[in-house]
Amino acid sequence: MLTPTTLRRPRILALGLASMTSFVAAGPCDIYNAAGNTCMAAHSTTRALYSAYSGSLYQVKRGSDNTTTDIAPVSAGGVANAAAQDSFCASTTCLISIIYDQSGHGNHVTQAPGGAFSGKDANGYDNLSSATGAPVTLNGAKAYGVFIHPGAGYRNDATNGIATGDTAEGMYAVLDGTHYNDACCFDYGNAEPTVTDTGNGHMEAIYFGDRTVSGFGAGNGPWVMVDLENGLYSGSVRGNNTANPSQTSRFVTAAVKGEPNQWAIRGGNSASGALATYWSGARPSTGGYNPMSKEGAIVLGVGGDNSNGGQGTFYEGAMLSGYPSDATENSVQANIVAAGYAATSLTSGPALTVGSTVSFHVTTPGYTNRYISHTGTTVNTQVLSSSNTSALREAASWTVVTGLGNSACFSFESVDTPGSYIRHSSLELLVNANDGTQLFHEDATYCPIAGLSGTGNSLRSWSYPTRYWRHYGGILYIASNGGVHTFDAPALFNNDVTFLVETSLY
Repeated sequence: MLTPTTLRRPRILALGLASMTSFVAAGPCDIYNAAGNTCMAAHSTTRALYSAYSGSLYQVKRGSDNTTTDIAPVSAGGVANAAAQDSFCASTTCLISIIYDQSGHGNHVTQAPGGAFSGKDANGYDNLSSATGAPVTLNGAKAYGVFIHPGAGYRNDATNGIATGDTAEGMYAVLDGTHYNDACCFDYGNAEPTVTDTGNGHMEAIYFGDRTVSGFGAGNGPWVMVDLENGLYSGSVRGNNTANPSQTSRFVTAAVKGEPNQWAIRGGNSASGALATYWSGARPSTGGYNPMSKEGAIVLGVGGDNSNGGQGTFYEGAMLSGYPSDATENSVQANIVAAGYAATSLTSGPALTVGSTVSFHVTTPGYTNRYISHTGTTVNTQVLSSSNTSALREAASWTVVTGLGNSACFSFESVDTPGSYIRHSSLELLVNANDGTQLFHEDATYCPIAGLSGTGNSLRSWSYPTRYWRHYGGILYIASNGGVHTFDAPALFNNDVTFLVETSLY
């Protein structure tokens, strides 16, 4: 069911609670509601956005048996119960299947269907996100965000109370400032329920990334911009707005608001400081944007027409009625800072040491005489021991280096082909030379976790955290548990993705 029995709309705080102390104690939606800007949708997998909310935050689906459970705050108004998720998902994989709307309006977001752009999951749907791909802490308490990889996305095309036409609205989101790309489009906000591009001004959504096709800001990005459909705007016109800075913080607060012939972009560091205004003024003069023709669907991670090439990480956000004042948004920002977002470890299980040379020993029963090796660019498993030639043992040896795409994880350089690394391409593992691109660096970065079979390590892709190194038919892939590909088959999944990381055979 999309509406958990515990879901309820919290009380609205009186305006008399408007001191900074009370605002920090309240939730973001308490603050907006008290100011007259009712949250019409409130989404977070990390915490309650109302001080009295104790209902479900999100639902996870377990890979071992496809059962689901809802994750609630530890206490009313508190941080998500990550321990409950960890217990439910122990020794298997989990996906985020629903992100519940805490506002009581029923605007939950679920797996996005295909539209003008098709997804890669069954029936053309987009992929769901890993439930464990974006761990964080809030004042020391563990929680999980929503790691959107290219091809993943959520939406609701039958909403209640979301702004349409030229009606005023606001929205905010807390995002990972280091996870982005230049593809279209990592969005959160208002879009078309038809999942097609219906023209200029039919969207109003926060965009985060470094795409420069229409608008961009100062530096090289990423930037907080607005997807207005057929245009990502950083200011009043297509092109450069030098007042819209590149974001450099680990956590980014993005705030967007619009009303008839007026809109604004604001942003800042979610861990400290205040919001700054990057644009405030008239709507773009290009036809279709004044007046706006918003349609009231909600997207997360994709564009209005299901353009699903973007990537990013979402922690919390809300869509609200009316045009919130800067003062209200500043109070929400103070609440976010007080929540204490901080990064935490992406790895677990037996530790790897940068600079060491290792071999990966297969653990699947019947295949334990095999190690990960390579023949040319193809990564495979081969029957090996200390009695094999040095050339064969060298091909199965890898140098552990700091992750090329994320320093919290690792990359693996081929010992016999220096400068080449294990990377995934079209879901197959290859040994390729480092070309220096962001895509290569991310595709060559893996986060070891405690082995899913109960021993050793499993190697999770940093850029596609629903996927793990898996040997299947003698070839290595990044595989998901029960996905649409043959090599995603659930049988023997835990064994096939678990390896013993041993001293190099070479």
